[in-house]
Amino acid sequence: MKYKVEITINKPINEVVEKFDSFDNLKEWQPDLISYEHLSGEAGTPGAKTKLLYKFKKREMELIETIEQRDLPDVFEAIYEAKNVWNRNKYSFKDNGDGTTHWITDSEFKFKGFMKVMSFLMPGAFKKQSKKIGQRFKEYAERD
Repeated sequence: MKYKVEITINKPINEVVEKFDSFDNLKEWQPDLISYEHLSGEAGTPGAKTKLLYKFKKREMELIETIEQRDLPDVFEAIYEAKNVWNRNKYSFKDNGDGTTHWITDSEFKFKGFMKVMSFLMPGAFKKQSKKIGQRFKEYAERD
């Protein structure tokens, strides 16, 4: 499954990228994040791996992030792996020329087992969740 989410953020690109490019800021726009732990590689660079732990309702989910590309604002691409789910997100930021920033997220998912059934039955749920996360980031980025 592949899809794209685009959001306009009412802040200059340098401010948006600065807020995006920090693990310390993640909890500001990802309230379900419990913790993160650097596992290997040079943090923030291609090849680096980080364990992210989330809690959704009563269920915890562990993701392993592997950075593939990092050349902000043009691209930040990472793979996120969890049980039965493989996800690649490619983020890019474009200066709109009017003090606003266009944030584009290209997402690709591959599923196994029960998650494959869920993706077939509820494909819109994944895009809806991505839009929700994007909206949270927009709200955070626009705060002074």
